[in-house]
Amino acid sequence: MSEPFLIGDMMTGGYGGADILHGCTIAVEKGQIAVIVGPNGAGKSTAMKAVFGMLSLRQGAVRLQGEDITALSPQARVAKGMAFVPQTHNIFTSMTVEENLEMGAFLRRDDIRATMEQVYHLFPILRDKRHQAAGELSGGQRQQVAVGRALMTQPSVLMLDEPTAGVSPIVMDELFDRIIEVARTGISILMVEQNARQALEIADRGYVLVQGANRFTDTGRALLADPDVRKSFLGG
Repeated sequence: MSEPFLIGDMMTGGYGGADILHGCTIAVEKGQIAVIVGPNGAGKSTAMKAVFGMLSLRQGAVRLQGEDITALSPQARVAKGMAFVPQTHNIFTSMTVEENLEMGAFLRRDDIRATMEQVYHLFPILRDKRHQAAGELSGGQRQQVAVGRALMTQPSVLMLDEPTAGVSPIVMDELFDRIIEVARTGISILMVEQNARQALEIADRGYVLVQGANRFTDTGRALLADPDVRKSFLGG
């Protein structure tokens, strides 16, 4: 069986001397959506950061398209096609929407206009507000700017840490719709999400973490139907 497009394989590590992850494995296939869910403090964001190289592993490996990238810095992983959108401080508030998108393309030396047009097609409100300071936007619109800026790097993998945190249910549904659209273009999506039920509904693959280890792994649909998952993590 061929290896997943991106995999954090048996990852153990943390910050300082304490391990937060304990043999945790997270993977996503090309053009699919993988979602990491679990209780607060389960190590969800830590697992995502480990895959992106923001924390060093004591054991395990990260591989992208079969290449071992465990030793690479986050910047080097961006150059390999990975993009990461943190939960907070993910836009330049004093810059305009368009300037934020341009900043996303800082590594590129080619014409970025076609990519910017794709972002505006995906998030039409950003075209309307392209000359407005990003700090003046609503929470949902800021998230669109953050995702749009990440897409300007033309990534093969888009990693989102709590993309719907603090937004209304209507905005959350819209963001999830856009995330599905991004995946349909062939980009792999790896996402940590607090709204577990809604996230699993759009997930090809779901990972339920507890105390930094895999508790349940299956398709999103199977996890939603699993009585143990429902009782423990989805409120029945």
